[in-house]
Amino acid sequence: MLNIAIVDDENDAIQTLENCITRYCEKRGLMFSVDRFESSVKFTALFKPVYDIIFLDIEMPEMNGMDVARSVRRADTDAALIFVTNMAQYAIRGYEVDADDFVVKPVKYGSLEIKLDRIIKKHGQKEKPHVTVYDDGVLRYAPVSEVRYVEVVRHSIIYHTTKGDYEKRGSLKNEAQLFEENGFTQCNKSCLVNLRYVLGISGYDLHIAKTKGSSEYDVIVISHPRKKDFIHILNKYLEEHL
Repeated sequence: MLNIAIVDDENDAIQTLENCITRYCEKRGLMFSVDRFESSVKFTALFKPVYDIIFLDIEMPEMNGMDVARSVRRADTDAALIFVTNMAQYAIRGYEVDADDFVVKPVKYGSLEIKLDRIIKKHGQKEKPHVTVYDDGVLRYAPVSEVRYVEVVRHSIIYHTTKGDYEKRGSLKNEAQLFEENGFTQCNKSCLVNLRYVLGISGYDLHIAKTKGSSEYDVIVISHPRKKDFIHILNKYLEEHL
């Protein structure tokens, strides 16, 4: 599945681009989905690192494409960024945010086809890290990016996600590598925390946001032996992502 986002304040431009993407994916036999955003601010507020390709209009009110791209790069360094613009000279600044290419409005299928071939060959379709959970007896995939923290209670693992809590049998040891590779660190012997959801620390109380950007939070206790290392890792993470 190729997950694509289009961010542009002009509905006609979005529709033209989506038509070209549909034609391309049908011709190549690719499964795909397209999310449309006419507000750059809304896209940034709702953004999750689930997209393979993001098309960004450079000139938008409220928040321009370069600022959106910088925000995206703080959370996702893998997605392919393609600027869409009326003025090609602006797109040269794309190197600042590791953009892959640009297309000039109005978008023409022929030029887009060549660019998408190159980008998909370069990036591939990356499977986002996920865990499998049971929700009312149905097996589902939960993206690791949506997991706020993981804790072990007796012989069960509980995934606390932005969409609810899921439980299954298992051990933290078997889960540690996947999560530590994706921005988690251990705050006590039974809990791994996603650093992107940390709101703050009060004494030994760690505040974990209910959702990204939310002021509501859960409180988890940091163990005394782990506090110094945890704060060091958190500060390093914040330096790299803010």
